[in-house]
Order: sequence, then structure tokens, then C-alpha cells
Amino acid sequence: MNDLLATAVAAHGGLDRWNRIKTINVNAAISGAFWQIKGKADAMSDVRLEVDTTRQQLTMDYVSQDRRSLFQPDRVVLQKSDGTVVDARDNPERSFAGHEFHTPWDDLHLAYFTGEALWTYLNTPFLLTWPGFVCEEIAPVEADGETWRRLRVSFPDHIKSHTREQVFCFGPDGLLRRHDFTIDIVDPTTESHLYAADYHDVDGIIIPATRRAYAPMGDDRIVLVAIDMADITIR
Repeated sequence: MNDLLATAVAAHGGLDRWNRIKTINVNAAISGAFWQIKGKADAMSDVRLEVDTTRQQLTMDYVSQDRRSLFQPDRVVLQKSDGTVVDARDNPERSFAGHEFHTPWDDLHLAYFTGEALWTYLNTPFLLTWPGFVCEEIAPVEADGETWRRLRVSFPDHIKSHTREQVFCFGPDGLLRRHDFTIDIVDPTTESHLYAADYHDVDGIIIPATRRAYAPMGDDRIVLVAIDMADITIR
């Protein structure tokens, strides 16, 4: 690990503690203008996540809808809460071919995108220590009255995430402040900035309970994505 990644990993609880857990469980409300554009405005207003910390897998229960999605890199599945399979898609990334920012999504598109996104978010920064990740500290930025050190990360091909190269910004305390990326399956030309805040100590792992991405609208800005998490547990 380079110095910045080592600092970030230690600030978020350290690898020794992280390596003793297998899953993160979260109640979440996910909203914002982006989901409205995709035709999924209220789809994730009340969800329960189980995030695997040892492999790329995420389960999302849609609490009031008798529905569950299972994300893995090469397959997404929709089930009823009793496990009955409703629909599935192999090689789900291919189904986004030809999509533009305003292209509506079906439920399997949503399951794939939220799976790769939330799995990345909740495994950061520990994920970046895995074999195949290439990390380089780049020039810091001044933001919110602080100096944020920045880590440019190249993801290995076998990990499905927003895009291959992403930037993580860490505050003076070593905690993640912002995550910068483009999204290949949505709009690879537009950079997104996802802000992390409201950190909680969950049995020794430090996890941000809120995340926000904004989009400009005239002289103002709108909330593009809002992620609010509660009842976070690890095991």
C-alpha cells in the first residue's frame, strides 16, 4: 500500500478488523433526480442491503415490495422474498449497450447498477488493497476549508464498477470526503462527485451513513443521488 491508502485504511478501522468480517448489513433510503430520470423514482425508498466483503456480491431486499435482487458481476437475479426467481439476466453489463443518460431502465438494469455501485461504496477503502488494484497519489485539492489528498485508482477488469479509473479524496483525518468517477453504462463523458459524510463507528469499522451527488441547475443545484443509511451492522 502507498502512504495515502495506508492512512485511509487505518482511519476507516484498519485491515486487521476488516478482515474479520464477511458482510455489511444496512437499511437504506435511496432517492434523487437520477432515479426519476430512469423511471425508478420510489423503487429504493426502503431497502435492506447485504454486502459481501470477500467477493463481489450484493443482495437488496425491497422491504415493502416482496422483492429481492441479487447482484454478481456476470448475473443479476430478481426474486420474491421466499427465493422464487422472477427474472434473471446473464452478462447484464451488455444490456446497457446503446443507452444514453435519459434511457429508462428495467428492474434488472437497476439491480445491476445499484449492485456494482453500492458494493464499491461500502467496501471502500479496503477494496483498494486487493490484488490488481493500482493506486497512485495525485495532487491534492482544496475543498470545504480543507486540503483533500487524492488517490487515483485503476480497477482490475474482473471487478465491475462505474469505470476503470476513479479518484478518492480523503480529508486530514484520513476519512473519505468525495469519490469522483464517470459511469460507463450511463454517460462516460460526465464526471460525478459523490460526497460522503455522517460517519459511524460500527464495531470498529468507520462507515459514512450519507452520500450525496449533485447536478447543476441554473445558478442552483439539485440532488442527483441521495443515499441515507441506518441500522448498519457487520458480521
